[in-house]
Amino acid sequence: MRFALLTSAVLLSPVFAQNFDIVIAGGRIVDGAGNPWYYGDVGIKGDSIAAIGNLSGATAGQRLDAKGMVVAPGFIDIHTHARRGIFLDPAATNYIRQGVTTLMEGPDGSSPLPIAPFLEKVGAAHIAPNFGTFAGQGSIRQAVMGLVNRPATPEEIEKMRQIARQAMLDGAFGITTGLFYVPGNYSSTEEVIEVEKVAGEMGGMHHSHMRDEAAGVLDSVRETIRIGEDGHMPTQITHHKIIGKQNWGKSIETIKLVEEARARGVDVTIDQYPYTASSTGTASLIPQWAQEGGQKALVERLDAPATRAKIKTEVIQRIEFDRGGGDPANVVMANCSWDHSLDGKNLAEITKMRGREVNFENAAETELEIQHSGGCQGIFHAISEEDVERIMKYPFTMVASDGEIPQFGVGAPHPRSYGTFTRVLARYVREKHVITLEDAIHKMSGLPAERLKLFDRGLIRPGMKADIAVFDAAKVEDLATYEKPHQYAVGYKWVLVNGQVVVENDRVTKARPGRILYGPAKK
Repeated sequence: MRFALLTSAVLLSPVFAQNFDIVIAGGRIVDGAGNPWYYGDVGIKGDSIAAIGNLSGATAGQRLDAKGMVVAPGFIDIHTHARRGIFLDPAATNYIRQGVTTLMEGPDGSSPLPIAPFLEKVGAAHIAPNFGTFAGQGSIRQAVMGLVNRPATPEEIEKMRQIARQAMLDGAFGITTGLFYVPGNYSSTEEVIEVEKVAGEMGGMHHSHMRDEAAGVLDSVRETIRIGEDGHMPTQITHHKIIGKQNWGKSIETIKLVEEARARGVDVTIDQYPYTASSTGTASLIPQWAQEGGQKALVERLDAPATRAKIKTEVIQRIEFDRGGGDPANVVMANCSWDHSLDGKNLAEITKMRGREVNFENAAETELEIQHSGGCQGIFHAISEEDVERIMKYPFTMVASDGEIPQFGVGAPHPRSYGTFTRVLARYVREKHVITLEDAIHKMSGLPAERLKLFDRGLIRPGMKADIAVFDAAKVEDLATYEKPHQYAVGYKWVLVNGQVVVENDRVTKARPGRILYGPAKK
């Protein structure tokens, strides 16, 4: 969607009689709707944008000189794991220092339940960014059935629907699925649709970590589309990627499937992070059937020689053809809570450290030992740059980090938590010209705001909340790397949330104006 550009003579003529709390003066306004940039001033009163135009004659409590800077809506991250860290760092420093002013939680089918007390706790933490959440289908299923691998009964589905209904009333924006993960993986498509229908009827959306992002990616896209189509609700393929070298290039076909669905009226969209590595638990290398019942049950299976051998065969396949990307060195430990000496080391290195020759079979044995001890958060290098760029260019793709709020200096987390939005601006806009500045900001602000029905955020418009990022497009840079991830993005002159400055000259202020945002059915 594109919005009419505000260029009326009234708005662009000098405004003398107004009094603002803050005026952001002389910047290059990129409005978040995808329109061409234009020069102008932004006047803020309280928590909202009050005027746009030539405000040189207006009085202001604070005037911010934005000459040479881009003035954009604050970025909205529609997929975060921010509950990992929000209570240790309520400022969400890694996010606000890259212009992110709204964080959405509850992805991949996992969320706290019930929703209401969780949001109350976050609100009481005096956060800097705004914060909202989805409800997780996997968490709902686990609350009703535990971690069992069997179809749900009609009575169990009805209990899940009741929990979903209460989550929407508590303020969830919809229901996410993590059909790759346990216990979501044990759900049939039909079961998911019945639960998702509740969110659809209440104005919510479906947001899916698909069942398979490797060999089965096309069927998984079809399933995601079907959930939205049969559930009568917007549906989103989250952190869309193509995993495994033999699957690279299939984004041509996945995007075609999305286009065909949209042409027949299915409201399906995409989000992605701009990296060629994913990050999730090392349990992603373990077959889902072996994870039934949780860690204790998995350990018992690993201790049974015949079952261990069966699991190992599948782990070998996943290292060679799936998230392992064909090389044990592609699997890196990001954070091992039980042995931080492994943080930053890859599966090939650990295999060699344990006195084994590096090959798929021995790497699988090492992985089984790691999982027996509790597993680690991992980074998996198995994505192609060409697929990243193709997905990014698609008009209905948003930017989302899939990140968390790391404890600074601890572990070796994926750099996406520190750099996602800035990397798009620096690498894919400024350096590679994959997309335009206007399109990038639309993907980071206006488009996710539309998707979430945040009709008072995501655009530079009078009446909108004053969530604003002011940055130097020539100098903005993501410094976080896989080798040295704990580095904040730079190039941000000011970041405002609800009209208050939370970042000034790449430094975090003491302001904590973030608010809890509620979904469409909140009562």
